[in-house]
Amino acid sequence: MSDDFSNPSRPPAHRAGPYRPAGKKSGGGFGAHRNMRRDKGGQRGGPPPWAGEEDVALLYGWHTVSEALANPKRHFRKMMATENAVRRLEEAGISLPLQPQIVKPYEIDKLLGPDAVHQGLLAEADPLPSPPLSKAAKHDLVLVLDQVTDPHNVGAIVRSAAAFAVGAIVTTARHSPAATGVLAKSASGGLEHVPFCRVQNLARALNELKEGGMLVVGLDSEGPADLEDTALRAPMALVLGAEGKGLRQLTRETCDTLARIDLPGAIKSLNVSNAAALSLGVARHALKRQAGG
Repeated sequence: MSDDFSNPSRPPAHRAGPYRPAGKKSGGGFGAHRNMRRDKGGQRGGPPPWAGEEDVALLYGWHTVSEALANPKRHFRKMMATENAVRRLEEAGISLPLQPQIVKPYEIDKLLGPDAVHQGLLAEADPLPSPPLSKAAKHDLVLVLDQVTDPHNVGAIVRSAAAFAVGAIVTTARHSPAATGVLAKSASGGLEHVPFCRVQNLARALNELKEGGMLVVGLDSEGPADLEDTALRAPMALVLGAEGKGLRQLTRETCDTLARIDLPGAIKSLNVSNAAALSLGVARHALKRQAGG
C-alpha cells in the first residue's frame, strides 16, 4: 500500500495558473493576470501568488462552483461567468448570491491557464470553517490523512469521501494542501459535503478519537490482515499515509490496528486516492453489515 502512493509523473499543482485573489498587495482581483510571475527561463509559470493561502478559496468548474453556490455556508467574494454558464445556472434553478462579471471563456483561461477545465465559471470565496475534532468524532466514519500533499489526490479523496458519506476528513494544519484551486476542482463539489478538520498534532488527535470510542485503522502494506478480514466497527477512523512514504512511525504506533488491501490482479498496489475509495467502500459495507442492513 504505502509503496505506491506516489505519482511522480503528475504535474505540480501550481501549473493550474497565475490567478491572484482580491485584496492582495499586487493589486489583485480577477484582472491581475498581467502581473503573473515568470520562471527563471523567462517563461510564464511558477507558483501563483495565491497558492497555499488559507484566506481564500478559488473555485472553478461546473460541479465545484454549482455545489458551492448551493451551500449556504459559503460566502462568495467575486465571480466570473460566461453567458452560457449563467444560463445553465438559471436553468438548474441555482441562485447567485452576487452579480457575476460576465466574460468570454478566454478571459478565464488567461487567469487559470489553458489546462484548467473551468466550464465558464470562476469564483473566489471564503474557506469553509474547520470543525472541532470533537464534532468530527461524532460521525460513524471519519477519514484521516497523514501528510498527503498532492492536491489532485486529496481532491479525488474528498470526492470519494462525499460519495461514501464520510463525516469529516482529519488532516494536519501543516503539510497538507489548502482546499482551493486544483484540490477543489478534483473534489468536484465534494468540499461542500465533507469538512476538513485541521489539527496541529495528528498522533494527539488520533488518541483523542480513540478516547472518544473510535476504532482507528491504519492502511499499511505491512498490515497483518486484509482490510476485508479485519474486524471493523463504528465509529471508525481510517488513516491513510502520504504518497511514497506511507504512514509515519508515530501514526502507525498510535493506530488501534493496521490493515492492508490485497489485490487479485497483476498490479498489487494502488495510489492513495484509489486506495481511499476502495477502503471506504470496504469500511462502509462492514458498518452496514454491523448495523444489520
